[in-house]
Amino acid sequence: MNSLRQALNDYLIVRRALGFKLIRDGELLPDFISFLESSDSAFITSALAVGWATQPRDVHPAWWATRLIIVRGFAKYLQSIDPRHEVPALQLLPHRRLRVAPYIYESAEIEALLRATATLRLPLMSATYKTLIGLLAVAGLRVREAITLDEADVDHARGTLFIRKTKFGKSREVPLHPTTTAALTGYAELRDRLVPRRTNSFFVSTANTRLIYNNVHFIFLRLVYAAGLADR
Repeated sequence: MNSLRQALNDYLIVRRALGFKLIRDGELLPDFISFLESSDSAFITSALAVGWATQPRDVHPAWWATRLIIVRGFAKYLQSIDPRHEVPALQLLPHRRLRVAPYIYESAEIEALLRATATLRLPLMSATYKTLIGLLAVAGLRVREAITLDEADVDHARGTLFIRKTKFGKSREVPLHPTTTAALTGYAELRDRLVPRRTNSFFVSTANTRLIYNNVHFIFLRLVYAAGLADR
């Protein structure tokens, strides 16, 4: 089994060097190897892969399929070294989670969301979410890309953002319209007047910390209702 754990370490190193983060794989696959140990098997079999993937009860079947996919990636790597390892077929756990169709906000709806930020009780919170939503609307950023921006990533003089190592480990530079740059500069000046700087983050919470994704999601839903857009 030590050889399996070494193979897992090698597998993660190789895949991550290609740009894959494999966060879940790194968390779950050691447990899968422990499952193989408890089954006295030195090789991956389809039956054992399905047995491990379906261990969690009271979960959505899509999670079982996700766990099986994680095993498949590792199994393919091992099979290239030793053909005695089996690669479990996707058809063994075919369930897929259905995604909700994305909703594209029109200009008038975005303006309503921006006005709704005035309902947030603290000036910093109101300014933070007004600027954040406005930036998301015009710059094509993912939410996590925006909330992980550091002060140094916003070039007010050149009117650009530097997005660091996001999806697939890539970085990119985003040009901004002058009005967007002016809005970011205005927010930064207000932010620095309202709170002392204790973080490098560009967007800050009322606790003067970096924004947390779950909190942003919660506040966004509040703004959706305040703007009268909940029926969308």
